[in-house]
Amino acid sequence: MSRGSASPVPHPYWPRDLHIEGFQPNDRPMWEILTFLFSVSGALLVVTWFLAGRIPGITAVRRLILCWFMICAFIHGVIEGWFALFYPIIPRDQAFLSQLWKEYGKGDSRYVIADNFTVCMETITAWAWGPLSLWTVIAFLGNKPYRYVLQLIVSLGQLYGDVLYFYTEYRDGFSHSEMWHPIYFWFYFVFMNALWIVIPSALILDAWANISKAQSTADAARPAHKSKRS
Repeated sequence: MSRGSASPVPHPYWPRDLHIEGFQPNDRPMWEILTFLFSVSGALLVVTWFLAGRIPGITAVRRLILCWFMICAFIHGVIEGWFALFYPIIPRDQAFLSQLWKEYGKGDSRYVIADNFTVCMETITAWAWGPLSLWTVIAFLGNKPYRYVLQLIVSLGQLYGDVLYFYTEYRDGFSHSEMWHPIYFWFYFVFMNALWIVIPSALILDAWANISKAQSTADAARPAHKSKRS
């Protein structure tokens, strides 16, 4: 798959001169694909919200944070995990998750041409941040002392990967999407990815505050060293 003469099979991706070998158009409509994505995410949010409610004294904000990490575990581990495993065949594959990626590719065609950065970034995201997101939820549900450390690590990884994601496309001149398209550019590419800039940034600050508070408490409890008499 590379740029060149027009593809033998018409495709909806940008730039328009992309040659996508073996491309098969989706046979599922956009609404069906998006309904699946948001239905599963909504179900995970509801389940996690009720599970988190069993933690004594938990706030609504903290419950929403756990919902966020559970949804991240699903998106990173399952959806992005699919891409990491099957990116070579996605353009011609008609499995449901392959069709999901072909739909998303209308907002960023790097996902249908197996762009090197995208493959590497999504593979790391799937195998690192997916499991760690789930571990973060489990750690908070179990009130583990390392829970904010996990929150900090996962959020830093998400933020770093997403900054590179946007920056590499900026350097390519936003050439892999139809600029200013209300759905493909603004919703798929900008909005859905900006979430992994805004929310992890807030969670980094939250983890910083909680870890710093714990360290201050530990420092205050430490016996003061007596000065030696000369």
